[in-house]
Amino acid sequence: MDSEDLIRAPRRLETPRLVLESPRVEHAAAFNESLAASSSSLGFIGWGRHAGDLAWAEDFCARGAGFVARGEDLIFHVFMRDGGAYVGRIDLHSFDFDAPRCEIGYVGDLRLRGQGLMREAVKAVLDLGFGLGLVRIHAHCDALNTRSIAFIQGLGFVQEGVMRFYARNPQGELNDEVVLAFYNAPAVEGVKARNVIELAKVVG
Repeated sequence: MDSEDLIRAPRRLETPRLVLESPRVEHAAAFNESLAASSSSLGFIGWGRHAGDLAWAEDFCARGAGFVARGEDLIFHVFMRDGGAYVGRIDLHSFDFDAPRCEIGYVGDLRLRGQGLMREAVKAVLDLGFGLGLVRIHAHCDALNTRSIAFIQGLGFVQEGVMRFYARNPQGELNDEVVLAFYNAPAVEGVKARNVIELAKVVG
């Protein structure tokens, strides 16, 4: 797997209720309006402080489009199929093509919470990532962000550990981060078997 796989990846996904599209500047107004409406839930996200700034949102969408075009990230803005309401943003980033693995990020519109829409969208992106050849997709969540942790666990991610004093949060304070991961089961089955054998040799 390499960046060419990301460059060739679909720029549009559809689910029963949703349409997911790679970022375009034309998305900026809806994205910006969603951030402004959801600002109270964005305290764990660095760029959440820009909620309501349309010029920043336009630049953010343009930069996201560039990341996708260069095969650096996969990013999707999520919209309702009926009516076109903005639902949220999902990105796969920090790729290691040798493993291959990446990190996932997700932000949903606060006004649409509780309908399972972001769950539906994230499942589509996970399917895409594993279909491209990823073995592992992981999430880093601030240990205090219990809503985000519960959301991703509900999709089957397992908690691997907690990194103490790992980074600074948007408020400038050192925080602990929880690492959760989802594995491409067919791809890792043989690896798990080898690891168990090697561990048995060490312990034995």
